[in-house]
Amino acid sequence: METMQRLLASLEQVCHKHHGGDLAFLATLLQDKALQALVHIHMKIVAFSNQGIAPSSCDASSCAIKVLHALPKCPMSEARELELLLGSAHLNALLEAHDAVARKDFVPSLGEAPCDEDEETVRIVQLVKGNEPLGATVKFCEGAQAITVARILHGGAADRSGLIHVGDQVHEVNGVSVKGRAPLDVVNLLQSQEGPVTLKLVPGEEPLTCAERRLRLRALFDYAPERDPLIPCPEAGLPFCRGQVLHVVSVADAGWWQARWDGERSAPARLIPAPSLQERRFASLRVAGDEAELPGCYYSPLQLKARRAKKVMYHVADNQDFDRELISTYEEVAKLYPRPGLHRPIVLIGPPGVGRNELKRRLVASNPDKFRTTIPYTSRPAKPWEVDGRDYYFVSRALMEQEIRQGRFVEHGKYRGNLYGTSLDTVRAVVNSGFVCVLSPHPQALKMLRTAELKPFVIFIKPPSLEVLKETRNRACARSTFDENCSRGFTDDEFHDILYLGHKMDFLYGHMFDRTIVNEELSHAFHELMTVLKEIEAEPQWVPASWVVASQ
Repeated sequence: METMQRLLASLEQVCHKHHGGDLAFLATLLQDKALQALVHIHMKIVAFSNQGIAPSSCDASSCAIKVLHALPKCPMSEARELELLLGSAHLNALLEAHDAVARKDFVPSLGEAPCDEDEETVRIVQLVKGNEPLGATVKFCEGAQAITVARILHGGAADRSGLIHVGDQVHEVNGVSVKGRAPLDVVNLLQSQEGPVTLKLVPGEEPLTCAERRLRLRALFDYAPERDPLIPCPEAGLPFCRGQVLHVVSVADAGWWQARWDGERSAPARLIPAPSLQERRFASLRVAGDEAELPGCYYSPLQLKARRAKKVMYHVADNQDFDRELISTYEEVAKLYPRPGLHRPIVLIGPPGVGRNELKRRLVASNPDKFRTTIPYTSRPAKPWEVDGRDYYFVSRALMEQEIRQGRFVEHGKYRGNLYGTSLDTVRAVVNSGFVCVLSPHPQALKMLRTAELKPFVIFIKPPSLEVLKETRNRACARSTFDENCSRGFTDDEFHDILYLGHKMDFLYGHMFDRTIVNEELSHAFHELMTVLKEIEAEPQWVPASWVVASQ
């Protein structure tokens, strides 16, 4: 009631500002006895409700009837009095009212609206997509015998609207019926529409909400959607090159994932082949031992000729056939940040004669206090001028063969009956000493080097074109590494062989390369190498995600 009095006082304060029948009506209404009684009852009910008192039973009437039936068996006079009381109509009405309130039967209930179960719910959706694609693909559903939405691309016009879902049936596009049309016809119809697009849809099953993922993948192959006969919609495909990092936002579709180029957060997602699909495709195209699988491969005049023995660290058991069977599609990556005092090994990969060993020599000579290479092992006896631990580690053949079997050598080979090799322990020793370990192994050594423990940075030293290769090497009077004594220049066949081997290495092992440097001029290649090394020390780099997890 105090509230009513305050309202009346407020009306008296504003009456001098406002005149008319409204104020008089409000004053009369607030002073009405019936209204004041209703407000009083309301306040009492609210105060009672706030106490949180709940009925002890919702079936007091039934309890009273049970007691009434049991009373005749009791001889006490109080039982006769209670029997008369419970049998009165007024008390029964009170108990029924109590039960109705306890069950909240006073709330009105609406009957079920009549509906036709065979009638389909139709949704009309209008999109203003501008020049961008719709951001959805369609397919023909055999069960529904209709064109349905196959997938929604994250960030596209359809996704932003929130009104189109996977499984929705498309009946009309801008008033044009698509019944009986092929999915490609519907795609062409959507692309030909200018301005707003109005879709008549029949909703499918309850849509599943899929949060955007944070998966980063490095592509290990080149992809051009316009040349892919399997992609549902070439315009919705995402082109990429080997080595490019992709941000995968959805893996809901078993055949086609949704991704965008990393760094383009506002761009809509597009389709990329899922790993399982791409692996099946690669497996069907790969023929073991067929060199024709090297796209655009160079002819090598020397590949069928017997090479002279060379002191290079190749594995005794050549397993390039095994490498050929490796099917690489994507690699999950994460950013590895530079760590003070912990340097990543630098691995230079390239065909013999391309100049990777000379680059390694120049790099170590440029700063011996920073860059170091490993000292190889050998089973041959030391020469008079050689020092153990400086030129080689001289060990017995039996010990070296034992450690090779134990997998403790990154690479090993045989030269004039003696074993030579690079021990994994020597690589660890250089890294743990705080130096940058520089290696130039055969690419097969990457299987042992490319681990979470070492985290190497692999640089492919690529030969230039044949004309540039000949011109620069002849001008520099470069000595042939194919000659045991290095007493002559390169022949034309050897130049062809360098190109062939470089192309083959890139094809078989390119998915493990972090950077490529084309060695046209040695001085320019060395300058580019130094620039890359400074970048590694200052900026985070994409590495396999397992490496980052192992570092934490």
